[in-house]
Amino acid sequence: MELQAMATTEMPIFGNTLKLMKFWSYLYVHNWRRYVAMTPYVLTNVTQYFDIYLSTEPLDFIIRNVYLAVLFTNTIVRGVLLILHRKQYEGFLELLKSYYLQLLKSTDKHIAQLVLETTRLSNSIGRINLLMGTCSCIGFVTYPIFGTERVLPYGMYVPGIDKYASPYYEFFFVVQAIMAPMGCCMYIPYTNLVVTFTLFAILMCRVLQHKLRSLQRLPVSRVRQEIIWCIQYQVKLEGFVNAMNQLNTNLHLVEFLCFGAMLCVLLFSMIIAQTIAQTVIVIAYMIMIFANSSVLYYVANELYFQSFYVSIAAYESNWMDFDVETQKTLKFLIMRSQKPLAILVGGVYPMNLKMLQSLLNVIYSFFTLLRRVYG
Repeated sequence: MELQAMATTEMPIFGNTLKLMKFWSYLYVHNWRRYVAMTPYVLTNVTQYFDIYLSTEPLDFIIRNVYLAVLFTNTIVRGVLLILHRKQYEGFLELLKSYYLQLLKSTDKHIAQLVLETTRLSNSIGRINLLMGTCSCIGFVTYPIFGTERVLPYGMYVPGIDKYASPYYEFFFVVQAIMAPMGCCMYIPYTNLVVTFTLFAILMCRVLQHKLRSLQRLPVSRVRQEIIWCIQYQVKLEGFVNAMNQLNTNLHLVEFLCFGAMLCVLLFSMIIAQTIAQTVIVIAYMIMIFANSSVLYYVANELYFQSFYVSIAAYESNWMDFDVETQKTLKFLIMRSQKPLAILVGGVYPMNLKMLQSLLNVIYSFFTLLRRVYG
């Protein structure tokens, strides 16, 4: 395949992520599939909150329904944002494609290796996330089977109907089982998309570092020109990260709150589960939610440090052998690199592992309070 003719959805770095989004018409196409996926989730999510408010069921049922309601809300927000900002996402993907093709055309073997490593890592994370999402879907459907009472995979309120009486129970159970994979295709690919965006920004940082460490191998007459190219590439990198934040920063805030709520509820569900099988399923939910969110914080943390390492790579060059004008140009690049790039939560707080640790501390404190009250 000629590089220029490569479709955006065929870029190796995205694996099957964009193909799934295109199939469900969240990106690149607009057809009936998005409504088939979104409509039952929106309707179910509305009834979930009514069910929680009006519920007379035991506390463990309500706790699980709260978790699922928050998860549904998070999933719907992802889908709605993709639909509403489809043009912005597609424009950003075209920008990423242009940078990606530039790197693929590079004759530098080290850059080619960096691109290959990033592509493999992105695809591996995507496959693992899809696998965990599939396991969670299986858990949603099988959880009621191991219960001591009749319960649907997802709580819902249906006025005038006893949802636990046959044949309504069987009908709703089948419908909700069908909904599970559609929700997975709405939730997981979005995570993979954001992770790939961030991994590509990290790749750009590593390319910059390589270029700066290679200055000593260039003729003196070409060094200043190469540093200017690095500054221009750094500007592109900053613009790329800023565009990422404009697309995702508000969603990151929603997900920050949802992640805290879901993990706390799951911890509580684990101690009130009625059977060992249900406990195992709840633990699987926790692993999926935690791993899905942790990978976002990890790659965001890595971007923060890799962007700072650009200044270190510049300083480690043989700058003392450059002429004064070249040294000034390099100093300008180092000064620009002193402020690391960050994925922002709510446009304010940098997403990194320190923030994740603080969130986990708060979750555990709140979980301890809930356990004491329930006990």
